[in-house]
Amino acid sequence: MVLADLGRKITTALRSLSNATVINEEVVQAMLKEICTALLEADVNVKLVGRLRQNVRDAIDFEEMAAGLNKRKIIQSSVFNELCRLIDPGVPAWTATKGKQNVIMFVGLQGSGKTTTCTKLAYHYQHKGWKTCLICADTFRAGAFDQLKQNATKARIPFYGSYTEMDPVVIAMEGVEKFKADNFEIIIVDTSGRHKQEESLFEEMLQVSQAINPDNIIYVMDATIGQACESQARAFKAKVDVASVIVTKLDGHAKGGGALSAVAATESPITFIGTGEHIDDLEPFKTKPFISKLLGMGDIQGLVDKVSELGLDENEELVKKLQHGEFTLRDMYEQFQNIMKMGPFNQIMGMIPGFPADFMSKGNERESMARLKKLMTIMDSMSDGELDHPNGAKLFQQQPGRYERVARGSGTSVKDVKDLMTQYSKFSQMVKKMGGIKGLFKSGDIGRNVNPNQMAKINQQMARMIDPRVLQQMGGMGGLQHMMKQFQQGAGPMQMPKGKR
Repeated sequence: MVLADLGRKITTALRSLSNATVINEEVVQAMLKEICTALLEADVNVKLVGRLRQNVRDAIDFEEMAAGLNKRKIIQSSVFNELCRLIDPGVPAWTATKGKQNVIMFVGLQGSGKTTTCTKLAYHYQHKGWKTCLICADTFRAGAFDQLKQNATKARIPFYGSYTEMDPVVIAMEGVEKFKADNFEIIIVDTSGRHKQEESLFEEMLQVSQAINPDNIIYVMDATIGQACESQARAFKAKVDVASVIVTKLDGHAKGGGALSAVAATESPITFIGTGEHIDDLEPFKTKPFISKLLGMGDIQGLVDKVSELGLDENEELVKKLQHGEFTLRDMYEQFQNIMKMGPFNQIMGMIPGFPADFMSKGNERESMARLKKLMTIMDSMSDGELDHPNGAKLFQQQPGRYERVARGSGTSVKDVKDLMTQYSKFSQMVKKMGGIKGLFKSGDIGRNVNPNQMAKINQQMARMIDPRVLQQMGGMGGLQHMMKQFQQGAGPMQMPKGKR
């Protein structure tokens, strides 16, 4: 079962409480049966499912519940907390220290996506301003060094490896010494993929670990093997001190429940999850936001973090222009770049309360990203004068020859360029209207800076910009206003979405 299907089934079971006229033991038992069946179908360990069921039942005492208490919320909270406990061993995650040389060693089964994940993690840290590098100590798999070399070169990450040296311990030691001498902050060592039955490879893994003395050993867990993860995880933990887990291939038809619950065997927290094949398809993992997203409750904090990473509030020039209602083609180009940096549309939509994690199909997501790239390609063929003109659409209308020149330069049609101008005009009009609203671009709580009438105007403008189908999924204008409020205040873990049920 795909994880999104699991989330839908659990959400449906929880909503049965809302539909029930009376909350009694029979209703709760039926709900728990639905949830446990869904978890077992997702390949979650049967013992863990049994424990979840018992813990929820123990947490609910109908006799002691006061009449004024909201039984629905208490039961929903209990289920939410137990789902979190399934995948949270309660151990704090290892964190790298800035300005220090942090050595990270990767271990895992062959074919788990370990080498690709090494590059993803290196890119993640590099993107945040760390000095990162990669070392290939995998001499067992043919082509391992070539793969790491290709990935690292593409991501512009320094790397080390050897075509002649066959001892992975020597390669790992030499690589770590070289990069420590060059003051690299994140030194990632990739090792051979191995299986618990391969005793010699397990001994080799131990020798590499003892030689380089890593600060963090990451076990890469393949979500597609389901409950088989548990015995493998125990074998790795018994040999080396696994401090972190990265779960890969959660984007496919994985039996992800088995992999996530198998983390209990390592007694180590999940730090990241792989959500795709691209270099930026690696998400930091936090238990409560993950369960919230799974149940369609969103991840407001994750969305805020992603927006904060873009540093939009530091772009004083853009804020000043917005305050004066100015918005050029170059400004729109930069906003498109920001959207691309935030990550796949599907991930972003999944962070908004009321949207399931798989709200946008992969086909539509690719189509949307391709459309965005096409618009940016058209703008790449424009001159500085066109990009910075205070009214680019008017400039092109007055001098139609510009349409043909830009179309030729970008390999697109005149119609494509005109469509871009239509999109720009809509953006520009909205910004000019919003730019006149006093207090909108001040820092702090938007609700305090802007009066209710002006907030209503903002919501109406946003509603016009949003696809009607998306707005309907949000629950109409009421849902949009609820979402805006949650953006400002942050969303609690058990706020059930108010969208269409």
